[in-house]
Amino acid sequence: MYVVCVTVLVTPGNGERFAESARKNHEGTRQEPGNLRFDVLRAAAPPAPGDPEPFFLYEVYRTKDDFASHQQTPHYQVFRDEVAGIMATPRQGVHYQSLFPEPWKEDA
Repeated sequence: MYVVCVTVLVTPGNGERFAESARKNHEGTRQEPGNLRFDVLRAAAPPAPGDPEPFFLYEVYRTKDDFASHQQTPHYQVFRDEVAGIMATPRQGVHYQSLFPEPWKEDA
């Protein structure tokens, strides 16, 4: 499995806007045949006033090519464009190969 973990820091006051855009991207991504999981996480503790709000995206694809295909979908491109102006820093994506569980179970 091909896993992508993305850390996003959203500018103060834009957490709800980011969350809504991420929800739409999540819904579209889960319809992709190569996607096994797409979690959108928000920091449990609210940020201090004036600090960026942390989000984390956990994405699992069958293959690296499935992730590349995801980046070409209209829902991803809309998400990318919608959130570009509200990120406090460029998003940080790290790519992984899944070790355990293997084989990946879709209901895990």
